Amino acid sequence: MKKASEKKALPSRSSRFSRLALVTLAVVAQMSAGSALAAKAKIEKPDLKFGFIKLTDMVPLAIAYEKGYFEDEGLYVTLEAQANWKVLLDRVISGELDGAHMLAGQPIGATIGYGTKADVITAFSMDLNGNAITVSNAVMEKLKAKLPKQPDGKPVHPVKAEYLKAVVDDFKKEGKPFKMGMVFPVSTHNYELRYWLASGGLNPGYYAPLKGDTSGTISADVQLSVTPPPQMPATMEAGTIDGYCVGEPWNQQAVFKGIGAPVITDYEIQKNNPEKVFGVTKEWNDKHPNTHKAVVKAMIRAAWWLDAENNKNRPEAAKIISRSGYVGADYKVIANSMTGTFEYEKGDVRQVPDFNVFFRYNATYPYYSDAIWYLTQMRRWGQIPEHKPDSWYADIAKKVYRPDIYAAAAKELIAEGKMKAADFPDFAKESGFKPPQNDFIDGIVYDGSKPNAYIDSLKIGLKGKDKVK
Repeated sequence: MKKASEKKALPSRSSRFSRLALVTLAVVAQMSAGSALAAKAKIEKPDLKFGFIKLTDMVPLAIAYEKGYFEDEGLYVTLEAQANWKVLLDRVISGELDGAHMLAGQPIGATIGYGTKADVITAFSMDLNGNAITVSNAVMEKLKAKLPKQPDGKPVHPVKAEYLKAVVDDFKKEGKPFKMGMVFPVSTHNYELRYWLASGGLNPGYYAPLKGDTSGTISADVQLSVTPPPQMPATMEAGTIDGYCVGEPWNQQAVFKGIGAPVITDYEIQKNNPEKVFGVTKEWNDKHPNTHKAVVKAMIRAAWWLDAENNKNRPEAAKIISRSGYVGADYKVIANSMTGTFEYEKGDVRQVPDFNVFFRYNATYPYYSDAIWYLTQMRRWGQIPEHKPDSWYADIAKKVYRPDIYAAAAKELIAEGKMKAADFPDFAKESGFKPPQNDFIDGIVYDGSKPNAYIDSLKIGLKGKDKVK
């Protein structure tokens, strides 16, 4: 039976077996399987510790562990929950963790030196979508007075930010600030929340790092601040914030506890947006290239299992991560979103089959254009304080995102008969750039090959050579 250690780490599965038994099994396997297992003998570091935050989208790590995919690659992994995103990133950079479940913006932010300077890379995108924006019951009641209704009387979804603007304007008239939480300055949640607010005419505020201001609240109509994901519901219930943007299960938890209501999912803000990645330092990758490739292989298999046969494995996955060593939330809360539905208010359950995507739509492939979108938002809100040419965006994306490692892992899985070529993009033709995307809530088209033109097309935010004053 698995138990968490005193540090709340999930023990390496290798602890179940003696090293002697493993060596014996390896020798027998090599004799029977030949060259395929000879490649596994080149693993530079078989014993690994990976970090994660208690969110539903850490599940590819859990499944790679529980289903033995790490062991299949000769890896003996310990998974350990981390206190917050900063601690997680710092421990990867220091080498205390070999790698981690990360916000997609963390490797990018670290590489350009926003907050922390370090070369961090990713060769694996962990999921698409998975977040939502939730407001308190008090705010929801104010919104309902302004929202259009369906024939059954339920609010029309998704809720556009222009309706929240009317509520925020009421707060201003009363001399009260409107406050919302997000999980980290370079998180998807920060940029999604800002994107949604701006689409409704609300300025979420600017950063001015050259002037020592990293609060992101300059000229803000809505005051955004950092709150760790598991603390979101309690912080809103206490009245410290009026709403938040977070991943699951913490939006559904607000519904479950009767303290708030989600108003929009990130799928409705930006269809199939990249969310988390698996990150390691460049130095670690350079020292352990075969190990890194093996990790990616195991996680690709886990992601495939999660989406297989129209999500048939999701209930099992939800039960696994409901354990205290993983996410530690009620199974029903996790399953609410993970199995293809989403509850906006008690009893208002709607179908959202792609709320969580782990493999389909090439979800695991690290596209350069995804990295560039994050950089455009960093520039838009002042985290990148000065104008950069289009070539700079492409160079940074190629420095951080490593589809070459992903492709090598995928090709090995195909050669070993564990995956099919049809499961992956055509690597020979893949440029790393998605076609222009036109499925944002404001209707603005994003073309990753033209970042400055995209930035300039956004109504609210820095443009051209603008600087925060």
